[in-house]
Amino acid sequence: MGMWQRFTLIFRAKANKALDRAEDPRETLDYSYQRQLDLLSKVRRGVADVATSRKRVELQINQLEQQSTKLQDQAQKAITMEREDLAREALTRKSGLTTQINDLKVQHAQLQGEEEKLTLAQQRLQAKVESFRTRKETIKATYTAAEAQTRINEAMSGIGDEMGDVGAAIQRAEDKTAQMQARAGAIDELIASGALDDVSSTGSGDDIARELDAMSSAADVEAELAALKGGASAPQQIEAAENGGDILKAEPEKNTAEGNQP
Repeated sequence: MGMWQRFTLIFRAKANKALDRAEDPRETLDYSYQRQLDLLSKVRRGVADVATSRKRVELQINQLEQQSTKLQDQAQKAITMEREDLAREALTRKSGLTTQINDLKVQHAQLQGEEEKLTLAQQRLQAKVESFRTRKETIKATYTAAEAQTRINEAMSGIGDEMGDVGAAIQRAEDKTAQMQARAGAIDELIASGALDDVSSTGSGDDIARELDAMSSAADVEAELAALKGGASAPQQIEAAENGGDILKAEPEKNTAEGNQP
């Protein structure tokens, strides 16, 4: 198979598939019914045309027969008046009319036969069109009901295009909700275990705690420094540390007090 033949085959296959998807049986039936109506209309016009021709021939035959009768009367009168020459002329003309009448009668018989055939064909086609119309409406109603039932079933099962999109959106929402719930639970566990600080507890309380820690640290430093110098007792060192004062300032006051005693 050549390249062009393969291309033609593929194109026809795809075109046929596209047509199958695009074709609506109801529209196809309506179009076929319209074509049959057009054909029936043409047959009716044909019957009317043949009937008109037949009627025209009948009128011509009647006129010629009237002329023939008139010539017969004229020939009879001419014989009565002993005008044989006129009688012969009238009979000659009558003979010509008789030939025309016979030809027209043959044509009339043919037209009448054609009219009968077309009338019978019209009646048969009329019955066929009526039967097709009834069948068409039945098929359309059945197809519409089947289409509605299919859409209902697809909606209930979720395999339809629209319901499929809705189902996918619901699934994504459920997945995101589950993910957020899992993240919230994990963060709660980390906060409970102390791995993460609870930012809601930060504020003025933490500032006070840091200030107290700083004061304790400073007092400890001062106490250790006074101990190293050895110039203060343990109670004074503790008091100085708690008051945040300098241990060196406490020593002169003590010595001055002792010097004032007798």
